[in-house]
Amino acid sequence: MRIAWDEDEAREGFTSARNEAKTAFGDERIFIERFVTEPRHIEIQVLGDKHGNCIHLNERECSIQRRNQKVIEEAPSPFLDEKTRAAMGAQAIALAAAVDYDSAGTVEFIVDKDRNFFFLEMNTRLQVEHPVSEMITGVDLVEQMIRVAAGEKLSLKQKDIGIDGWAVETRIYAEDPYRNFLPSIGRLNRFSPPPARAMPCGWIPGCGPGTRYRFFMIPCWPS
Repeated sequence: MRIAWDEDEAREGFTSARNEAKTAFGDERIFIERFVTEPRHIEIQVLGDKHGNCIHLNERECSIQRRNQKVIEEAPSPFLDEKTRAAMGAQAIALAAAVDYDSAGTVEFIVDKDRNFFFLEMNTRLQVEHPVSEMITGVDLVEQMIRVAAGEKLSLKQKDIGIDGWAVETRIYAEDPYRNFLPSIGRLNRFSPPPARAMPCGWIPGCGPGTRYRFFMIPCWPS
């Protein structure tokens, strides 16, 4: 990957990247994309049915990351204004409608410091961070997915979706702080949640790699 700030750097980077790609993969094809400074990772939750209806349930911001892994999920985003939120929601719905998508899904964007946004990817599933969207909208996404799968029409309209409050989800990672927080594998023998609240995680003492967990898990806080 190369960042080019002028024409000379673009020409040099183009040649270097092609050579590296050919050496490493036997394929010299590369692609050029915009480099976004001060980026934010913001995703739009969508919900569609089998009858051509689709709505969005506002956004989640997951800009706080480590090693390209989300650490904090927040809804709504403290960065978006109403105009940008509406524009991103409209684009997410248009994308879902273009492929006749039915179910819950997430359209992810990169947003720059001036609130210009660029498509990143679509996750055609319910993401682990969906509870923060449920908390601010009051919509049970799992229930809606089941109803859609059964062929029901969405009972919700876009005008029914608002924002009530704020929600934050944090991921707990297994990392090694003595090795610059590299992902840590091994056996989980002890886990101490904050004493103020019970946390029904369902973790099993002594569980190890290849059992129930990858290198992170998401606790489920009771409402």
